[in-house]
Amino acid sequence: MPTADPALGQIRDTETRAATAALHDERLRRVSLLARLMRRPELGAVAGLVLVTVFFLLTANPAMFTLAGVMTVLSPAAQLGILAIAAALLMIGGEFDLSIGSMIAFAGLVFGALIVVGDMPLLAAIVATFVFAGLMGALNGQIVIRTRLPSFIVTLAFLFILRGLSLVGLKWATGGSTQLRGIGDRAGEGFIREIFSGQALEALFAWLARADLIAKFANGTPTVTGVPVSILWFLAMAAVATYVLLRTRFGNWIFAAGGDANAARNSGVPVSLVKTLLFVLTACAATLVAILTVLDAGSTDARRGFQKEFEAIIAAVIGGCLLTGGYGSAIGAFFGAIIFGMVSIGLTYTTFDSDWFQVFLGGMLLLAVLFNNYIRRKATGER
Repeated sequence: MPTADPALGQIRDTETRAATAALHDERLRRVSLLARLMRRPELGAVAGLVLVTVFFLLTANPAMFTLAGVMTVLSPAAQLGILAIAAALLMIGGEFDLSIGSMIAFAGLVFGALIVVGDMPLLAAIVATFVFAGLMGALNGQIVIRTRLPSFIVTLAFLFILRGLSLVGLKWATGGSTQLRGIGDRAGEGFIREIFSGQALEALFAWLARADLIAKFANGTPTVTGVPVSILWFLAMAAVATYVLLRTRFGNWIFAAGGDANAARNSGVPVSLVKTLLFVLTACAATLVAILTVLDAGSTDARRGFQKEFEAIIAAVIGGCLLTGGYGSAIGAFFGAIIFGMVSIGLTYTTFDSDWFQVFLGGMLLLAVLFNNYIRRKATGER
């Protein structure tokens, strides 16, 4: 009888062990659709949005869910959402920016002063304001990186610095007042103005009214004449941020920098550059909100953006971002901002006292953190 080849036996043993290891390797294990959904950071925000919507369907005036009511809800949600998406990306990268609210007031001062005092054209004033805010954001980031101080402390300091500079600067620009008026008149009209203020898609809404597809007044004018441009900026930013996080190398760098900065550096990730750019992004997001609100109102004041930094972080946390970094999503912050807008405006459509808003918001924050933590532990098998 022929003898068995020892080398062939070893090869078979190796193949058997490899197949057994593959069966136990969780990276090769097939994951159910439910498990994949549970691992998504935005699951809590989606569930919260459903619950809030059901609550207001049962308790609010039906006018809240008309087209006009939806636009009223989405307008404040859009402004907060622009901040929340930028804050979410920074939190995923492992940092905070508590100066984002004060940056709104400071950027509004810079923008208004360039137009009213400096008599600068609108486009030039917008570009200059973004550049200046970007430099402030880069300064924030560099201080955090070079000193290794917690970003919470550094940006908290800038919260007070920028708010104080806004007060001093407005008094200088106006001769003693904390409000700068006349910006809308000096900004003029034109395509650039329409990008940052007013309504969009007005022709479409007029056609929909003529076709009896949306509500209109007796004279044929639609009750909703268009979509506030801030909502379009909000949608565009959510789409771009989601694409960057999920489909680009830079998105992978953001998760890596927030998950384990030292391991990311050892893997070749430019952590310092990533974090600096994220601080620039939050400053520019605040500047965008400042320009949108200043052009709509025609003025700016020292209290603009007050406490928006906390609201943006709350929306990001409701959207699934962890305070420890490395986990979260832009679309979660998108839904978190919509929840915020629904609650802040929706209470006015009910018989409840609107002062309950902050109580509801704090409860939503706590529940969102507990729910997201529970789901994450279940999905990952942590104890």
